[in-house]
Formats: sequence, structure tokens, C-alpha cells
Amino acid sequence: MSEEDGEIAGHVVLNPRSSPAVLEMASSALGLPADRLAVVARLLVSPHHRRRGLGRSLLETAAAHARGRGLWPILDAVTGHQAAICLYDRCGWVRAGTVTVRWGDHPEVDELVYLGPRPPESVASQHLATGH
Repeated sequence: MSEEDGEIAGHVVLNPRSSPAVLEMASSALGLPADRLAVVARLLVSPHHRRRGLGRSLLETAAAHARGRGLWPILDAVTGHQAAICLYDRCGWVRAGTVTVRWGDHPEVDELVYLGPRPPESVASQHLATGH
């Protein structure tokens, strides 16, 4: 969570899972089992704090935290959320593909599955290759 002047400015969390379709696509694209993935979720920035780099900062912090735990960061975004999609593209996240998901009784939605950018080689060899 990020605060500015006592007001919540932004929020992000890491989850161990997403929908089975998202995890399957990311796992297959990366050649990693699903338990080696960390799902970046609930990335929100208050409208009053947008366009200041906070979304990028939260995204990078979440990805670094995942890598520090030996996990590869992934995320999924509803195809109609253009502002979020532009952020992920600008930050170097890679589109693995599109899946269709249904959450409970809600209608089906199409989501883009994103893979976190490849970390610097020193981080990759230290954390991701060993799982530590």
C-alpha cells in the first residue's frame, strides 16, 4: 500500500494463484510449475494520484518481491482495461496470450495473461534458477 498525506494512494498484492486458465497459460509459457508463479493482483491507484509513476512503482515492487521469493511474477488483465494494459506494456511485461474466465455467477470475460519481464541475469541465476 502507498500513502500520501495520510490518504491511500495505491495498493498491490501478490497471490499464489489466479484462475486455472491463467496459471496454465503462464506456466506453459515460462516452463515453470504453477507453484513457482506469483500473481500480481489488485493493482489500484487513486484517481487523484495517477500519472505520477505510482502504478509503475507498485508493479515493480510487487515483481521484485516475487523474485526475492524465487517466484516469477505474472498477472492477468481484463481486455477492456486499456489504462492497465498500457501500463503493463510500457513496463516491459510480456503478453503470453488471452484466456476466457468466469468468476462465480458473473459473465465470462477475456483476459490477457502477462509474464513479468525477465529479471537481470544476476537475479535470475541467484533466485529463479535455484528456487531460493
